[in-house]
Amino acid sequence: MSERGPVLIDAEADVRGSTRAVAARRALLSHPVLLFVGIVLASLNMRAALASVSPLVGEISADFGLSSTGGSLVTSVPVLFLGVGALVAPWLARRFGTEPVLLAALVLLAAGIVVRVVPSVYALYGGGVLVGTAIALLNVLMPGLIKRDFPDRAASMTSLYTGAMIAGATMAAAASVPLERAFGDSWEASLAFWAVLAAVAAVAWLPQVVIARGRTGHEVRASAGTGRNVWRSGLAWQVTLFMGLQSLWSYVLIAWMPTVFTDHGMSRSTAGVVFAFNNLVQVAGAFLVPLLAGRTRGQRPLVVLVTTLVAAGYAGLIAAPVSGAWLWAAVLGVGQGGAVGLALTLIVLRTGDAATAARLSGMAQTVGYLLAALGPLAAGAVHQATGDWTVPLALMLVVCAAALVVGLLAARDRRV
Repeated sequence: MSERGPVLIDAEADVRGSTRAVAARRALLSHPVLLFVGIVLASLNMRAALASVSPLVGEISADFGLSSTGGSLVTSVPVLFLGVGALVAPWLARRFGTEPVLLAALVLLAAGIVVRVVPSVYALYGGGVLVGTAIALLNVLMPGLIKRDFPDRAASMTSLYTGAMIAGATMAAAASVPLERAFGDSWEASLAFWAVLAAVAAVAWLPQVVIARGRTGHEVRASAGTGRNVWRSGLAWQVTLFMGLQSLWSYVLIAWMPTVFTDHGMSRSTAGVVFAFNNLVQVAGAFLVPLLAGRTRGQRPLVVLVTTLVAAGYAGLIAAPVSGAWLWAAVLGVGQGGAVGLALTLIVLRTGDAATAARLSGMAQTVGYLLAALGPLAAGAVHQATGDWTVPLALMLVVCAAALVVGLLAARDRRV
C-alpha cells in the first residue's frame, strides 16, 4: 500500500475545500429569492423608460421645434425597435445564453436613457433606438426564462412580472413631471433619472449570470433546445396578432393620453396624474388576468372582457374626455393591464417547452411591436390632419374589434 506525503494530502484537502466553497457560493447565488428579485427589478424596467417620456412630450417637442408627427416619433421610434430587437433576441439567447443577454440588455437600457438626453435631436432618436432594442430583449426572453425555470408556476410568475412591468410604468408616469420640477424644470434630468433603475437591475442580475456560467454544456443545450418553426403555425400567428393589436392600443395611450386631456383644457400636472392613475390600475389587470388564465383550459371569456373594457374606455375618451377622465382611465387601465398580461400568458400556455416559448415570444413581439409602432405615429399624423382627437380614437375601436376576433382564436386550448 502506497503512502501519500503530507504535501499531497494538504493539496487534496485544499481542492476539496475550494470545491465546497465554490458549491456554497453557487448555492447562495442560486437562491430563489435572488432570482425573484432579479426578475422583478428587470420587469420594472420594461416600460419605465417609455412611460416617463409621455408626460414630457410637449416640452421635448417645444425644445426641438418638432411637429405633432415629429413628436410622435419620440415615442414611436423605441416601439419600432421593440420589434426589431425582438427579431434577434432568440438567436442571441441561443448564442450567449439567456442570463448574459438579459444583463447586457439592462446595461444597454441604462446607456440608451443617458444618450437620449444629450442635447441633440439625433441623440434623442438614437437613444430611443437603444432603449427600444434593450426593452425588446427583456420582453422576449422573460417568457422563455419563466417557462424554463418555473414550468409548474408559469401563469403565476407571468402575473408577477407583468404586474412589476406595469408598476414600473406607473412610477415613471407619476414621477416624470415632479422630477422635472425638482431638477429645475429640466426634462433631460427627469428622463435620465431612470437610468439608475436600470443600473440597479443590472447589478441584481449579476448572480444569475454567474450561475449560468456554471452550467454544463449539456445543460445549456437542453435549455436552449431546438424549438418548433412557429412562423408556419396558424395558432402562433393568432397569438402574434393579438399581441400586436393590444400593444398598438396601449402605445397610442402611452404616447398621447396626457396630450388628449391637455388639448381638451386639462392642466398638464392633472393630466400627468390621471395618466399615472391609468398605469396604476393596469397593475390589477396585469396581475389578476394571468392568474385566471392559468386556471382555465381556454381563455375566451378573458379576451372578451379585456377588449370590451378597452373599447368602452376609448369610446369614453371620445364622448367626455375631461369630465369622465378618471373613469375612462380606470376602465382602460384594467383592460390594458389585463390584455398585456393575457397576451404574455398565451405565449406560455400555447407552447409546450421553453425553446418554443422563446421562439413564439420572439415572433409575437417582433411582428407585434412593429405593428404597434404604427399606432402612435398614425394617431399623431391623423390628429395633425384633422385637428381633433375624435378620428384617431375612433380608429382604436376598429383595432379593438380586430383584437377580439384574433384573440378568440388564440384563446382556444391548443399548442403550437
